[in-house]
Amino acid sequence: MTRPPAAAVSDNQPPPFAPRDLWQDDLALREAVAREGAAGFTDRVAAYGALAGETVLALSHDAHRDRPRLRTLDVAGNRIDRVEFHPAYHAVMAAAIENGVAGLSWSEPVPGAHVARAALSYLHYQAEPGSSCPLTMTHAAVPVLRREPGLREWADKAAALYYDAREVPVVDKPGITLGMGMTEKQGGSDVRANTTAATPVALESDDPAAPYALTGHKWFFSAPMSDGFLVLAQAPGGLTCFLMPRRLHDGSKNAFALQRLKDKLGDWSNASSEVEFHGARAWRVGEEGRGIATILEMVMLTRLDCMLGSSGLMRMAAAQAIHHCRHRVAFGRPLADQPLMRNVLADLVLEAEAALTLSMRVARAVDAAPRDPSEAAFARVATAVGKYWICKRAPLVAAEALECIGGNGYVEESLLPRLYRQAPLNSIWEGSGNIQCLDVLRALAKEPATGAALWRELQDAPLDAALLDRLRAPLHGEAVVPEATARSFVEALALALQASVLHRSGSPLAMVFQRTRLQAPHAMALGTLPADIAFGDVLARAL
Repeated sequence: MTRPPAAAVSDNQPPPFAPRDLWQDDLALREAVAREGAAGFTDRVAAYGALAGETVLALSHDAHRDRPRLRTLDVAGNRIDRVEFHPAYHAVMAAAIENGVAGLSWSEPVPGAHVARAALSYLHYQAEPGSSCPLTMTHAAVPVLRREPGLREWADKAAALYYDAREVPVVDKPGITLGMGMTEKQGGSDVRANTTAATPVALESDDPAAPYALTGHKWFFSAPMSDGFLVLAQAPGGLTCFLMPRRLHDGSKNAFALQRLKDKLGDWSNASSEVEFHGARAWRVGEEGRGIATILEMVMLTRLDCMLGSSGLMRMAAAQAIHHCRHRVAFGRPLADQPLMRNVLADLVLEAEAALTLSMRVARAVDAAPRDPSEAAFARVATAVGKYWICKRAPLVAAEALECIGGNGYVEESLLPRLYRQAPLNSIWEGSGNIQCLDVLRALAKEPATGAALWRELQDAPLDAALLDRLRAPLHGEAVVPEATARSFVEALALALQASVLHRSGSPLAMVFQRTRLQAPHAMALGTLPADIAFGDVLARAL
């Protein structure tokens, strides 16, 4: 038998990126954890950075390649509505939950815990972004569930550092995960148009924990393998939030039917579905008619995670590009030593660090919100500002990083296609860009403390006088921004906030950011920094 020729040794190719310690590699993250109040959790975050860059990143390839599959029926024709995953997905979820990515804020509720959990979420998203969807929803649901005495067990088990993939009642599990069902096909972001009905099962009972029966549909039913779901439905008193278990207390399956899994652009490791409710039992979370208010309590947390996810994605994309360019020789020298490529790489680093720095500042505000009204006001509006802008920048950064790598970045063996597909998601999830911008205008109009908090945040930075003049009147309630120009206003506000937090952090990139993002003239494409920027100093912070 003739043997095939031995494979030629590849020349001029970078070594594998991983295993890699994502914590030790990231100077900006290490500085932010210390600066924003989570120094006491440094060892925990550092340990997960090492785990994420080796074990989780390795597992993520199988979790993404072998996508979830829906089994609606068992062999006897019984409805089971089960989503099956590659074992790597469950290993990823176990690593994340056991290390506090979902529950640290609540399992150890001390100052700095939200900042530490934010750092964990940022690290996790770099390695396996799809699983961040159920992790985020589980994290965000805990505070509202804890206010319902009858749902305290659900809250405590959502906060627990245990992952249990078994499909059994919550009473039999040490830890649980939660999904959400808000969107209906006729309403989209306009949840007031929802038609799913919630009918009290025991109208004669005054028991506040009495169940309701849900009838209707959800066009996007996130993380359908979860143990329970927060669902919006029309109760007799108006739109209301409910907790709907997958399994009832007696072990029987609840009365819902998964119609199909969404065939998504990206986010392949995570399942999203369509669902119909056929009298499914659910329990009220909050008062009847207060469903939107209940959901909005979670929005500050989920929007922050959108910021962190997009920041993590930009960080990983930039790191991949830098790694490639340091080891790839073209025209007689490494790509990373060539002036125009150094400009591009430095601009990627600048964008990623600005995103992380603002996200971690907002995490500190979320952490302090229960104790400090000013920080609560800042967190309320800055999450919408940051979600709009940071999530808008992620696709641009992912595309530019892919271009740095070239053809090898466009094939599935590379990590870049996954990042590129994932990049638009956070702009869509938890309210699209327009929703965020309109929410900023609404907050400034109805909650004057939010404008005052933003203005205070901008005072210490040497910002351009013309920019401050543009922002001053709206933030002081002296002018109303026209709805049609909301995007340009929120963009200017986001850039000013990023410049301010970079300046206050002492980052050597602060003046570079201000000069290239706020001062005129400046170009719009990445890789257009002025020639006198110290590219080497910027890149030295990156990897």
